[in-house]
Formats: sequence, C-alpha cells, structure tokens
Amino acid sequence: MWKRASAFLFDFIIFMVVAVGVATLLSSLLGYDTHYNTFQAGYDKYEKEYGVDLNITQSQYEAKTEAEKKLWDTAFAAFQKDPDVTYAWGMIVNLSFVIIIFAALLAFIILEFTVPNIFGNGQTLGKKIFGIGVMRTDGIKVVPALMFIRTVLGKFTIETMIPLFLVLMILFMNIGIVGTVIIGLILLVQVILLMTTQTNSMIHDVLAKTVVVDVASQMIFENEEELIAYKEKVHAEKVARQTY
Repeated sequence: MWKRASAFLFDFIIFMVVAVGVATLLSSLLGYDTHYNTFQAGYDKYEKEYGVDLNITQSQYEAKTEAEKKLWDTAFAAFQKDPDVTYAWGMIVNLSFVIIIFAALLAFIILEFTVPNIFGNGQTLGKKIFGIGVMRTDGIKVVPALMFIRTVLGKFTIETMIPLFLVLMILFMNIGIVGTVIIGLILLVQVILLMTTQTNSMIHDVLAKTVVVDVASQMIFENEEELIAYKEKVHAEKVARQTY
C-alpha cells in the first residue's frame, strides 16, 4: 500500500502540472480572461457608481442598515441587468466547464492511458518508479481496451468529473446539499471498496477488472494460453513429486 500511495502522490503532482498547463493554454485560446475582465469591470463600474461593495458575505449584508441594504440591492440589480456582465458571466461559467473537462481528459489520456501502454503492465510514471503495475484480476496482462475503461470511465468520468461537475454546480448554480451528498457517497464507495475488497481495489479497478500488483514478485502472463500452460506445468511438477 505504501508503494501505491507514493505512486499516487507522484502521479497526482504530474497530473496537476499537465492539467494546469493545458487549462492555461485553453484559457488563452478561448478568451477566458477577456470575459473575466469584463465581469470584473462590471463590478468596478457599479460599485463606483453606487458607492457600495458588491462582493460581500451574507453576514456583512445583514449587518447593514435598511437604507444601506436598499442601496446595495439597487446596485446589485443594476449589475445583474447589465447585458455585458450577463454575457460575460455566462461565458465564464461555460468556459470553466469546457476548460476543466478537456484539461482533465487530456491529462488522463496522456498520463494514465498513453504512458502505461508505452511502459507496459499498466505502469504510470509513479508506478514505474515504485515498481508496481496493473494486470487483469486473472493474472493476464492488461490490454489498451481495459486501460481505456480504467482511465476514461473509471478515473476520469466517475472519480474525477462527476465530483468536479458537482463542485462547479455548487459554486455557480447553488445546488447545495444534493451535490455534497453525491460527492460524499462516491468517496464512501471508494473507501468501502479499498477496505473490503481482497485486492484493495477502487472503482476504476472494479470496472476494468484489474488489480495493482508488485511487478518484481507477481507473474503477469501475456495471454490466457500462457496462463493455462503455466498451470499445466505447475500441476505436472506437483504430480511428479507425489509418491505412491
């Protein structure tokens, strides 16, 4: 487990570097900063015009006098009705989803699918360094199709994008407790699988029917024929050692 934890930490750091790099590039190409600056300019415009601070907490708002609340409400209503601000906010929300989705997907494709298929035995950079790999639960080498399921369906879709999507929904659309509960359930399932499965597997391994193993001590067979031949050999050796 310490090897898995160490490999995960190393891979996570590399993943974040790649994802942030891709997100920065996409942000520049899609003009995210332009829309963000327009939105902030709207804040500055109506704060200056009405002499209020629009970016306050609920408690700060409640502490105001009725006259101050009325002025703040008027300023915020004008801010919300500004067509440039409304358009900029919509683009910020939409581009945030697009950038996060594609940055995460590309990082996963590179680090969790392409690299393991180059190294073989499902080894990411972290797994290669710490001497662990991935195989099918029956001991046979993983193929690209299984790595795709493990990476895109398991790690990207269920374990990453659903929680991230819910976090964005909580931040931008205020879905509140529902999103928090779903995220909590996903984490709970992960913990239960990790603690109760014989192979200490997680959702992505259960979906792909794979298991993380120590490469130095675990035999990984190229195909079913090689596995059957090995079992027949072991059986023959066992029979030869028996006395009658």
